[in-house]
Amino acid sequence: MFNSKRTTLGAVFMGLALASGSGMAQDAEKPELTGTWTNASRTGLQRPQGVESLTVTAEQAAAMVASMGLAGISAENIESGPAIDPETGAPPTGSVDFGLRGYNLFWTDPGSTLAYVKGELRTSYIIDPPNGRIPRREQPEPDWPVRNYGARYLTGVGEDDGPEAFPLAERCLLGFGNTAGPGMMGTLYNSTYEFVQTDDYVMIAVEMAHDARIIPIYDNADEARANRRPDVLKQWLGDSVGWYEDGWLVVETTNINPKQMAESSVPITAQGTIVERFSRYSDTEIVYQFTVDDPNLYLQPWTAELSFHEMDGEMYEYACHEGNHAMPGMLAGARRLELQEEFGSDD
Repeated sequence: MFNSKRTTLGAVFMGLALASGSGMAQDAEKPELTGTWTNASRTGLQRPQGVESLTVTAEQAAAMVASMGLAGISAENIESGPAIDPETGAPPTGSVDFGLRGYNLFWTDPGSTLAYVKGELRTSYIIDPPNGRIPRREQPEPDWPVRNYGARYLTGVGEDDGPEAFPLAERCLLGFGNTAGPGMMGTLYNSTYEFVQTDDYVMIAVEMAHDARIIPIYDNADEARANRRPDVLKQWLGDSVGWYEDGWLVVETTNINPKQMAESSVPITAQGTIVERFSRYSDTEIVYQFTVDDPNLYLQPWTAELSFHEMDGEMYEYACHEGNHAMPGMLAGARRLELQEEFGSDD
């Protein structure tokens, strides 16, 4: 996968601090969203255990970031450098993940600070419930097959019967980490978005995997809901309809493809909804909220909030080689292992 290094959010903090929340001249009912934005940060969806406050000081935020792991690599290992010395030869047979790491840190670009939202550094995206945790039911009732795709980060663990056994992101069908949403969040890299707003549509292009959401805009919620697509069309990213309300763009999404929900950070069943809200907070910031409502999975509706910050740059190519080149090799390796087990030979 390919990403381009960019200026971190820390470089724009001073500009954000000077920007007035009311400085954006625009229609009171229609926020201006067109532009190129990033939501990169080191904040996670849920608040870390032991952290009680939603907001922290800059010093506290720096300490939290310094203690964070990345892509399964502990903070200590990040500090110590590469896991394998290329001069020492191959790692020992049978070592976890061949003694390697899932990512070379050179390719990661998740941001260098906690999420900066309306002048505050946030410890979680979730703002309701107040504890910053997802209110999951003890016995959820999903309507998709539950699979542990995270196990694939340990080499050799996971299904490999055919292409469909691989996660969607690994097949380069969708970006991982909910970059495209609904419930759009930054991830390890390529957390760049282009918004294009017309009278009738809002298009959100996501740099990762070049996912694109094309959201039709209606005069009000009732008209939007009356123009939903047939339920039989279970699309990637769902059936999203939008309208403007009190200075917010409101987007309601239902009927998301069950295969996508099985790997989503914010899953819902067919009865659930995700409502997103976009408001122009300042010249350089869009405040973004999403509320997840599904009694099949959650004890109550819950809401996350983060910001998109304006970028000077542009979106780049996202070359997802796993689906294009690596998958045939992985499947061929699995078939070879099967032959070895059957015949007991490498020949």
